[in-house]
Amino acid sequence: MKSPFVAGSAPEGRDREIKPPGPVSPAWLERAALHYLERYSASTEMLRRTLARRVQKRARARGEDPALFTDLVTTTVARAVSAGLVDDARFADTRLATLRRRGTSSRGVSAKLAAKGVPRDVVEAAMLAERDALPDGEAEAIEDQAARAYAKRRRLGPYRRPDQRAAHRDRDLAAMARAGFAYDLARRVVDLEPDDMV
Repeated sequence: MKSPFVAGSAPEGRDREIKPPGPVSPAWLERAALHYLERYSASTEMLRRTLARRVQKRARARGEDPALFTDLVTTTVARAVSAGLVDDARFADTRLATLRRRGTSSRGVSAKLAAKGVPRDVVEAAMLAERDALPDGEAEAIEDQAARAYAKRRRLGPYRRPDQRAAHRDRDLAAMARAGFAYDLARRVVDLEPDDMV
C-alpha cells in the first residue's frame, strides 16, 4: 500500500480543486464585525480598517475589485455604531485609563489614541474628563504619577540597582523624553531618592 505522505501523492478526497471563498455580502460582513468586536475593544476607525482588510482579502481571492465594497463596509460600521457596539468616547476613556496605569504620558496617550483612529476632539474630551474626575490638586499630579509608573515599569532611575543609577542616568532621561515626559519632570523622577518613591 502506497503511503499517503509520500511526495507527489495526495490523500484521498484532497485531490479536488479548492473552492473560492463565498461572496462579500452584508451578512458575511456583519458576522466578521461581530466576531472582531467579541474579541477586541475597538474604535470606529479600527473596525473600519479591519473590515476593509477582510474585504480586500476576500475580494482578491475571488478576483473582484475591493473598492466595490467600500459603501458596504461604511454601512456595516455605521450599524455597529448605532447599535452601541462601537463608541469612540467609551473606547478612549477605557484606553486612557489603561495607558495611565502603564505610565503613559499625555503626549503618548494622544499619539496612541490617534493611531487607533480616535478623533482628536474625543481624545481631548477624555483627557479633560480624566482631570475633572479628580479632586482639586490631584489633577496636576496625573503626569507625575504616570512618569513614576513608567519609571517603575521600565526600572529607570530610583528603580535601578543603586550601583547602576549614575551610569545610566542620561539613558534613563532619554527614555523618559522618548515616552513624552517633559525634561523637568523626567529629571525629577529619575533623580528621586528611594525614600521619596511612595
